Amino acid sequence: MPAISQRVHLVLLAAWTTLWFAVVQPHGGFSWHYLRTGGELLYAGTGRPDGGLALYAHHPELQMGPVSFLTAGLFNPFPEPVGQFLAAALMSLLGLVILVVAGRSAAWHFLGTGTNHQRLRQRVLIAGFAFIPMWIEVSVRFGHLDDVLALFFTALAVHSLTRGNAAATGIFLALAMDSKPTALVFLPLLLALPRGQWLRAGLWCAGLVAVAWLPFFLGSPQPFAAAEFTIPNQPASALRWLGVDDPQTPAWDRPAQAAVGLVLGCVAVRRGRWPAVVLLGANARIVLDPSVYTYYTASVLLGTLLWDVIGQRRLVPWWSWIALITLYGTVFVVPDDATRGLIRLTFVVVSTAYVLLWPVRDRRRRRRGAVAFEMPRRPPLDLGGPGH
Repeated sequence: MPAISQRVHLVLLAAWTTLWFAVVQPHGGFSWHYLRTGGELLYAGTGRPDGGLALYAHHPELQMGPVSFLTAGLFNPFPEPVGQFLAAALMSLLGLVILVVAGRSAAWHFLGTGTNHQRLRQRVLIAGFAFIPMWIEVSVRFGHLDDVLALFFTALAVHSLTRGNAAATGIFLALAMDSKPTALVFLPLLLALPRGQWLRAGLWCAGLVAVAWLPFFLGSPQPFAAAEFTIPNQPASALRWLGVDDPQTPAWDRPAQAAVGLVLGCVAVRRGRWPAVVLLGANARIVLDPSVYTYYTASVLLGTLLWDVIGQRRLVPWWSWIALITLYGTVFVVPDDATRGLIRLTFVVVSTAYVLLWPVRDRRRRRRGAVAFEMPRRPPLDLGGPGH
């Protein structure tokens, strides 16, 4: 691939994002009404009996976090079509920001290892072409601001991790969980910090999670109503292949997703493969979730993006494209539900085994149980913006 400048790199990714936005936006916003309703209820406060801190008790179908509703409410003063369009545009833009952040995170991570930054920029570009279609799926077609914010804050947490900033890592992971509770599976990223910084990062994270969620639990007579909400177990889910034929979400399913994701993430950190934490957490969700919405794949694509640009050095980010083709492309070409479920299960098993067990060359110095960061004396090569 010929050398590309920083400006061309951004222009290509922006053009690709704009193209997908233009194609999907006229028929998008499938789930935006959940965010709009949640924003209205949260800002209504005591003005409505089912608003304010009583939101989750009266509306268990609203599975988003309070930060997502606070953000969604900012668009409510606009007419609904205008607010939805503006929200979709902002969420699309955040996808581009994630690509820039991922590139900078990789540059900081590899600083001092002799990494060719031109090849790194090319790797981000190729992975970005796979990432953007799924990002538009979650942000524009479905309008899931909660997933968008959770993944965005997780990407910022990864960047803070590569910079060795414990407080910021904890803060951004907390904001991810405050946007969507399923971001809990990304917590093992905290363990990738040097051991001496675990307490500081953990306190920041726990404190902000408590500030966001405790008022709802203390101010409502039914604080766990949202946790009991169930959805149908779809014929194309990987759960079916695991022998789970319950028509609705089994009671053990959500805790199992969190437990499996956390355990796999901790194993990845222990093996010095912390860039795989997001992919493993996303894998735990899609293999155990009873539904098969295509927007779930966006979290997997963030995971493969981080693995492809930080976890390994190959020029071609194979896992981003494998994920896009197997989890999204097959939706349109494989009509049989059971076969699609098997494909999802196979992807999870193979990708999980690969990132945990396949030999990976890493020149960075590590210490037992944590990544040993050496703070650089100069900023790395910019992979997508005019400054740091």
